[in-house]
Amino acid sequence: MARLTWQKSSFSGGGEGNCVELAATPTFDRIHLRESDQPAIIATATPHALANLLHAVKAGSLSR
Repeated sequence: MARLTWQKSSFSGGGEGNCVELAATPTFDRIHLRESDQPAIIATATPHALANLLHAVKAGSLSR
């Protein structure tokens, strides 16, 4: 895998830890997500799947 450039979420606080970070592959076909306090654990999704998840979260349509 190519080296990823991680970007901290603009909603994360200024302190260290508990920050969501994103990185895209060079071809932008995958988005990687991780928490800054556990950087070895990475979730990967397509941009389309991540957008659908974010829309569902914002709409409150996810059930337990």
